[in-house]
Amino acid sequence: MVAKVIGEMLEAEHWQVELCVDGDSALRKLFANDHYDALVIDNDLPGLSGLELVRRARSIARWRGAAIIMLAGQDCEDDAWRAGVDAFLRKPEDIDQVSLTISRLLQDPDVF
Repeated sequence: MVAKVIGEMLEAEHWQVELCVDGDSALRKLFANDHYDALVIDNDLPGLSGLELVRRARSIARWRGAAIIMLAGQDCEDDAWRAGVDAFLRKPEDIDQVSLTISRLLQDPDVF
């Protein structure tokens, strides 16, 4: 449900959005030849966790410099930073900050 809400918010901002229903399908996308300007990863994914997905994304050369935002309802902020996120947002209170955070990261990756 959170993914759908965020997807609709980003589409309203004229962003092209692709949702993955679990961490394993998201990982397959990262190995495909698709291009994404930013990755918004929920830690509460079925299968591969969001934290593990961030770690694996950072181990793939073409994703090392990508903007990655972690959303999480539980307290895993320190783990998220260690995994390599560029921004950490709490669910549900920070959901309205996703679009602004993506914009800031894409304009100036050193802003966070």
